[in-house]
Amino acid sequence: MKLEREVALIEAILFLESEPIEIENLSRYAGLPRDVVEHALEQLQVEYAKEEHGIHPIEISNGVQFSPKEELWEYLKERYGKKNENRLSKAALETLSIIAYSQPITRGEVDNIRGVSSSNMIKQLAERELVKVVGKKDVPGKPVQYGTTREFLKLFRLKSIADLPDLNDLDKERFELEADETGK
Repeated sequence: MKLEREVALIEAILFLESEPIEIENLSRYAGLPRDVVEHALEQLQVEYAKEEHGIHPIEISNGVQFSPKEELWEYLKERYGKKNENRLSKAALETLSIIAYSQPITRGEVDNIRGVSSSNMIKQLAERELVKVVGKKDVPGKPVQYGTTREFLKLFRLKSIADLPDLNDLDKERFELEADETGK
């Protein structure tokens, strides 16, 4: 099935959208059935996989968007990369990784794993919209639980939280030991 006009329409929509767009929305915006949109996306994947293209459609956080190919990042980071002031500190990255791998998790549980207070780190991560309150733990005091956001998935170019790299055995043991001690 060759859908030249439909593929061109989906390509144009992806070009114009600055955020990942869900397939349902692509279908609605283009006025096309979902299966036609999916087929058009497959054709775009094939076309943009060719070496002469510097971008390609990728799935991020249940959506699709155009992104530079990884092999070009080295050339692009100087001009288009995040500035130093936007980088996360080691402590913030540590806190974020604990939340990502253990969510939903309370601040107290994060503190227990890190061995230091995480209040400021969690506040910073929430301000940057990388973590959010996702509920309350059903224990006395009902502490809030944190989880990652769509912004987190976009920043780390993940389709879903399931795409996080596997923890090595030592890290798994540390997370499980600390979580057991907190009653999680």
